[in-house]
Amino acid sequence: MADIVRLLPDHVANQIAAGEVIQRPASVVKELVENALDAGATHIDVLITDAGKTCIQVIDNGKGMSAIDARMSFERHATSKIKDASDLFNLHTMGFRGEALASIAAVAQVELKTRQAGDELGVLLTIEGSKHTGQEPVMCAVGSNFQVKNLFYNVPARRKFLKSNTTELGNILTEFERIALVHPEVGFTFHHNGVETHNLSKANLRQRICDVFGHKMNQQLLSMEVETAFAKISGYVGKPETSRKKSAQQFFFVNGRYMKHPYFHRAVMEAYEHLIPEGEQVNYFIYFEVNPQEIDVNIHPTKTEIKFENDASIWPILMAAVKESLGKFNAVPTIDFDTVDKPDIPVFQGTSVSMPEVRFNPSFNPFEQEKPLYKEKEQTNLNQWESLYAHAKKYQEPSSSRSSNSLFSQENMPEVEVPEVAAPMSEKTCIQHKGRFIVTSVKSGLMIIDQHRAHIRILYDNYRNQLRQHTGLSQGILFPEVVQFSPTENTVVEQHLEDFTSLGFDLSSLGGGSYSVNGIPSGAEGVDVNALLHEMVETSFSTSIKPGEELHHQMALSLAQYAAIPVGQVLSQKEMEDLIGRLLALPTPNYTPDGKPVLKVLSEEETDKMF
Repeated sequence: MADIVRLLPDHVANQIAAGEVIQRPASVVKELVENALDAGATHIDVLITDAGKTCIQVIDNGKGMSAIDARMSFERHATSKIKDASDLFNLHTMGFRGEALASIAAVAQVELKTRQAGDELGVLLTIEGSKHTGQEPVMCAVGSNFQVKNLFYNVPARRKFLKSNTTELGNILTEFERIALVHPEVGFTFHHNGVETHNLSKANLRQRICDVFGHKMNQQLLSMEVETAFAKISGYVGKPETSRKKSAQQFFFVNGRYMKHPYFHRAVMEAYEHLIPEGEQVNYFIYFEVNPQEIDVNIHPTKTEIKFENDASIWPILMAAVKESLGKFNAVPTIDFDTVDKPDIPVFQGTSVSMPEVRFNPSFNPFEQEKPLYKEKEQTNLNQWESLYAHAKKYQEPSSSRSSNSLFSQENMPEVEVPEVAAPMSEKTCIQHKGRFIVTSVKSGLMIIDQHRAHIRILYDNYRNQLRQHTGLSQGILFPEVVQFSPTENTVVEQHLEDFTSLGFDLSSLGGGSYSVNGIPSGAEGVDVNALLHEMVETSFSTSIKPGEELHHQMALSLAQYAAIPVGQVLSQKEMEDLIGRLLALPTPNYTPDGKPVLKVLSEEETDKMF
């Protein structure tokens, strides 16, 4: 039998390895920007075209590379950041594997211009699919200028499964923001299709957070800092009143590197127990500084999963630090017995106290009245009180008809009008239970309807039709409300402004991510417009949503959930009948758009079994 095991060609092996490191355009941006930081750059420009599918350009003013180093940097496992295995447990740089540039060059067309400070000329390298296609000297600035064009041009299957431009751009901005938040000492700019979305100058950490997520964030943050033998923890946490169900900004960083850590997340949420509604989240930006030898970064190619040697010891420290921050800034009620800087209150020095004199009549008897409380005429009227209720006697049941033996006897049961099974809706009796359920009769038995979900079902279909036909009705607002979006959110608003208009929103751009809301969809009066718009924008970042029907589905669902009648609202008989009639006229009334049951019918057989 012939041998069947063989070595793969280098270009095939590189494409397989690239699948782990380079998953989408955001991975390219992350790797190139981290390399620029390791090179000592103090200013980095990121330019994106078509959400990174056409071109990704990263320009830095770092120390650059020589011609030989530039060529070697694209070889697999070639790096200047570690020398042996022991260096993996004492890392002080963002990168260390030497796989990023080789992986990028395997699936894209790469052009690199780089020059060191002591060289008169730089070098221009061009690579396509791991093959060097050109090298020549060139005039360029000190630092490096990477251009990555046509990502996955030689792997059509990978390129086909990329998400929409909105989704991929959102992923790129997420990676960009994670890096910018941990390096406030570095200036950044970000352009997409020639439009500048971020211009971050050097600043302190709090200012950098506000520059990225909007200046309203400054009023929502509480500072925290604690230093122990295990770790130094610092950063900012959000006030409890700023909690939200979605799109909370939550970041952990360790030694300048972003990480995901569900265990530490639970510690933060534990500190907010009983302070925020269940299911809601708060913003936090928490930075750890630990000994590099006590963490393991080399777990996953993305380097976002980091293992701590003393995570069980850091957990209570983190929770206590958050609680201390909340108490220090009066975010929670506290009892403080500290007497430092207390006001000087003089102590009473009197020697005797005079008690007030109490006078009373010992012969007073409240049951003896010397004078009548009422005049004679009034007293006569009081004696004739029975005449006031003479008209009510006809409603009294004769005493002989009552039974003293059984409370539930047939004679004592009230008469109830049972609606006809096939009666029209206008003749039926609807009963509302606890402001949530509507009970009525149908041909097949007894129908119970969740009024909130029923209204969601009705509104959702209306909003979907408005999006398809672009016929949304707008209700003008007397005092327009200003909504501020972060640069990341603003890219979504600009791309889907027509969809918002179709739903009935009247938005006017004020510049800088601010919009004036002049009108809202008809029927959405009273909703929190700010929260609604932010949730709809956040929905557009979901990796499972593409332009068109899926996005319209999520937008219509979010709007319907906000505009639907709330649980507990009392409805009149006419309102309940109208709600049921509109619900049953829909083609699919049984479930909400997200799959929750709207109604339940108890058949006569099921009802009989209950008794």
